[in-house]
Amino acid sequence: MSTYNFGNRPVDFARIDPRNGTPDLETLMAVADGLTEALRAEYPGLVGCGETVQVELARSAEDGLPPNRGRIRTALETVAIGAGAGTGSLTFTQQLLHALGL
Repeated sequence: MSTYNFGNRPVDFARIDPRNGTPDLETLMAVADGLTEALRAEYPGLVGCGETVQVELARSAEDGLPPNRGRIRTALETVAIGAGAGTGSLTFTQQLLHALGL
């Protein structure tokens, strides 16, 4: 686990190494939760994108089917365009993009 400091609030996130294969759904959900929290702090207008990722991963956990990669990709690309370099939001986004092979 690594920590990104946003102001006086640390934001924890799991490091995902795509060389070890796709992480389990629980890890992906934890990173998506971190993304949404970082968006709330850094880019409130993009919180809906983080919530979209969370919803799609939760649906996958419920029905056992793979997550909707198209909806996740669109949400993460929107964040990647709007988030500045060095922000927690962009770090979480990059982790999810790599982990899901998007």
